[in-house]
Amino acid sequence: MLAAMFGPRITTVFRSRWNALFWSVGILLTAYCSVPAAQETDKSSQQEHAEHVNPWAKSQK
Repeated sequence: MLAAMFGPRITTVFRSRWNALFWSVGILLTAYCSVPAAQETDKSSQQEHAEHVNPWAKSQK
């Protein structure tokens, strides 16, 4: 029941080559649109912190 919420069944997707092709294009398009561009990540990392601090490192007092 829960799997029906996330899209079509795998057996119906791969029933024909065209269905599989359209499904895979949708997955690739989703991945392409959700990953930020390199310029966006460079700007945000420069603005947030100049140096990365490991939160799990033991503090040196």
